[in-house]
Formats: sequence, C-alpha cells, structure tokens
Amino acid sequence: MSIRLKTVLGVALIEAILLALLVYTTMKYMHENLEEALIKRADTTAMLFSSTAKDPVLAYDLASLETFSAELAGNVDIVHVRTRSPDGFLLASAGDSATVDEPFIEDHGLESVVDGVYDVSAPIAVSGVEYGRVEIGFDIASIEDSLAESRQLSTLIAVVEMVLVAIFSFALGTYLTRQLKVLRQAARRVSRGDYSLIPKVDSGDEVGDVALAFNQMASVLKESRQTRDRYESELVELNQTLEQRVLRRTEQINAQYEELKIAHQQLADAQAKLLQAEKLASIGQLSAGIAHEINNPISFVNSNAHSLAKYIAVYQKLLAMYRSVSMADTEAAAAIRDRIAAFEAAEDIDFVTEDIDTLITDTIEGAVRVQEIVKGLRDFSHTNHDTKMPCDVIECTESTLRILTAELKTRCEVRTAFKPIPPVLANRGELNQVIMNLLVNAGQSMSDFGEVLVSTDVLDEQVVLSITDNGRGIEPENIGKLFDPFYTTKPVGEGTGLGLSISYGIITDHDGTIVVESNPGQGSTFKIYLPILKSDPAAEAA
Repeated sequence: MSIRLKTVLGVALIEAILLALLVYTTMKYMHENLEEALIKRADTTAMLFSSTAKDPVLAYDLASLETFSAELAGNVDIVHVRTRSPDGFLLASAGDSATVDEPFIEDHGLESVVDGVYDVSAPIAVSGVEYGRVEIGFDIASIEDSLAESRQLSTLIAVVEMVLVAIFSFALGTYLTRQLKVLRQAARRVSRGDYSLIPKVDSGDEVGDVALAFNQMASVLKESRQTRDRYESELVELNQTLEQRVLRRTEQINAQYEELKIAHQQLADAQAKLLQAEKLASIGQLSAGIAHEINNPISFVNSNAHSLAKYIAVYQKLLAMYRSVSMADTEAAAAIRDRIAAFEAAEDIDFVTEDIDTLITDTIEGAVRVQEIVKGLRDFSHTNHDTKMPCDVIECTESTLRILTAELKTRCEVRTAFKPIPPVLANRGELNQVIMNLLVNAGQSMSDFGEVLVSTDVLDEQVVLSITDNGRGIEPENIGKLFDPFYTTKPVGEGTGLGLSISYGIITDHDGTIVVESNPGQGSTFKIYLPILKSDPAAEAA
C-alpha cells in the first residue's frame, strides 16, 4: 500500500469519525430541543384546557365542553381532544373521529410514540378531588419532517466534506510520494555503492530536511566505505601473520598451564601433608591419655585371663577325677568321690563357677573398649581426604569423644544433647579432626574443672553442631583472628596455631561455616553449619 493511499485513507477515516461525531451531536441536540418544546407545549396546553373544562364538567354542561374541545382541536397539530369522567366515560371529544375509540396510552417522550401522535393528559380536580381528565393528542409529523430534513442536510454536508478531504489528501500524498521517489532512487544507488547521485529537494519543508539528512548520511557512508576498505587491506596483512602469533601464544599458554598444574599438585600435596601432620600432632598430644585409656582395659583383661587360666586348671583336674571314677571299681570309686568332694570344697567350686561368668563378661567389655578406641583412632587418622560420603555427625562426635575421654575427664564434664539429625556429605576423617580440635580447645580453655555441652540441631536445611564451654572465653579483639594460620593464645610449645585454621578450611571445603560466640569469663560457643545431604550419591550413581 503506497503512502499516497495510506494518506488518503488515514485522513478520510479521521474526517469520517469527526463528521460522524458532529452529525450525531447536532441531531441529538435538535432532537432534544424539539422534544423538550413538544413536551412543554403539550403539558401547558393540557393544563390550560383542564382549567377551561373545569366549569362545564362541574356543571355537566356538555355543549360548552364540546364547543371548547372543537375550538382546541382546530389547531393544526392537534389530532384529537377528549374529556372523560373519573370512571372513563367519554364526556366530549373533537378532532379525528377515528381515534376516539382507540385506547389512550400517555406518552412521555418522542421515543415512546408509536402511532405518530404524542398523547398527553391532565386531571380536572378541585381541592384534590378529581372530577375528570382531558386527553389531547399532538401530531409529531412536523417534528419528524424537521429531523429528517436536518439529517439529510447533515449527510450531504458530510459527503461533500469527505470528497474535499479526499481530494486534498490525494494531492498531499502525490506531493509526498513524488519527493520520496527521488529519495528512494538515491537510496538504491547508495546501497549499490554509488554515491554520485545527490537528490535535490528544494521544498523548504520536512521532506527537504530529510533530503539534506540523506545527503549527509551518503557523505558519511562514503567516508566510512573508504575507511573500511583501508582497514580491510590492513586486516588482510595482519591475518597473514596472525596464525603464527597465535601458535606462539598458544605454546606459551600451554607451558604456563603445565606449570600451574604442577604448582597446584604440589600445593595440594603440601596441604594434605600439613593436614595429616596436624592430625598426627593432635594424636601425639593425646597419646599419653589414649595409652592410659587402652592400658586400663588391657590390664584388666590380662588379670582376668590369669584368673581364668587358674580356673581352667581346677576344672581340668576335676574332669580327670570324674573320668577316673568311671574306670574304677565300686570301692575305689567311692574313695575317688570323697576326694572330689574334698577338692571341690577346698577350691570353692561354686564361687569359681560363678566367677567365670563375671570374668568372661568383664573381659569382653574391656576388649570392646579397646576396639572402640582403636577404631576411633583409625577413623581420625584416615588420610583419604578426597572421598566424601554420607556421614552421621552424631556418630562422628561420639567416636571422637571416645578418643578424648582421658584428655577431657580431668578438665571437665562432657554432656551431650543430641537431637535426631539427617546425614551430611563429608569426609569422616576430616570431620573428626574438626570436632577433636574444637573439643580439645574447649577442654584447654578451663581454668578449673568445668563443663562442656555438645548438642545438635537442624536449622534452615542445615545441620548444626554446637560445642559450648564455660571456660575463660575470648576477647572481642581476638575473635576475628582465631582462624588465621599460626595464631594461638596458648603458651609456646602447647599449640601450633593451625588447628582452627585447618578446621575452618575443612568446613569451608564442605560448603559449611563455623560461627564463634564468646564473652570473656563466661565461655565460648563454636557452631558448625553443614548442608543436609539432599540425596544419596550412591543411589544417583546406580
């Protein structure tokens, strides 16, 4: 669709809408004015005639009433005049006789008129008592003729206006398209790289401004084309050497990457060695207590084993005597039974039998205690720092507490308040080391015999392990340095200053956090936050 046609249609549409609004507004205004005049005249006429007919009706002077009705019906636009009694009896009528017997339906506006006659009524009343009613019909043909004539005239004016607007729009569209055709021809030549055609439009209006802007654009494009050609030639020369430069740079990057891989591996090895060294250092510091914890049940098991060996010798001798009874004659068997009774009395065989059960039970408990301590040490010193699997934080804590029994029992009482918690994805050995570091620090913070509370909870999709002590506490200015490497508040020789730093690194590697809350003289609380294991990695792998 051309701009000329768009212009004609657009202007015509706008003009049509405006003219339609104008015609509608004019007709509505005329209709309302004519209707208002009709209603006002009808109501006034009805009221005046009801006043005139009052005396004849009261006097029952039907002749005078007929005369008044005929005089009123003589008006050109009055179709009929009727007077009725209160019970609807026709007293007098004048005008069109065909409408006399038709039912009277009073109208309240031109829209309610269906028979071309506007019917109106008025009561004949005295002191509020109605003695009759007058009915008058007005012919509205003249009003309808006036409205139709106005409608035709408005339509004619609108059509003439539309034709004039269409002609003007056509002329305007022709002028615009003629100027734009020149610009289109120039644009096509510019698109082919020909900048020789410069359109000349001397209209002095917006089209002329567009032509001037087009000429400026063509000039800029010409300069840009020349610049681009120059850059392209330079780029061709650059591409000839770029491949060699890329190869050299790639070799340098590969060499640096290999160096970074070696450095990263060395750093990882050093970190693993440092982590293992800290573990062994922790075990070394606790070795005396652990040895004592193992030595007590071992000594008890050893003592029980010697007692069991003596009891076994008694039962072996007693068994041999019982066997000799079965092989001896009657007299010899009686003598052997006497010796057996004397031997059982001398060895207190009832006590031996009862004591054997106690010795075996205590020996098993001692062996299990040693086994738990050894298992805890094995879990703690495990060196596989790359493997993470579902872990029970409560189980790890209990395992660590078994190792630290000797270390902590002389310093504090350890209480636990474990709430059921879901598993976390963690390296068990590293998690044990963090828990050991925090528990040892809690025990060493006691000036006198104190108390340590270990609890678990779940908060916002995280498992929380809290270790609270009532020790010396930490000064506010030192809290921010607790996790710095080699920072320690312990005397020289009692700490490396790496425990909390390594613990912080381990928890961070597990996507968790450590939070410290402390008041000097009131104790400290270390909280470990670890994300809950969403799903079982082994199940996902399967």
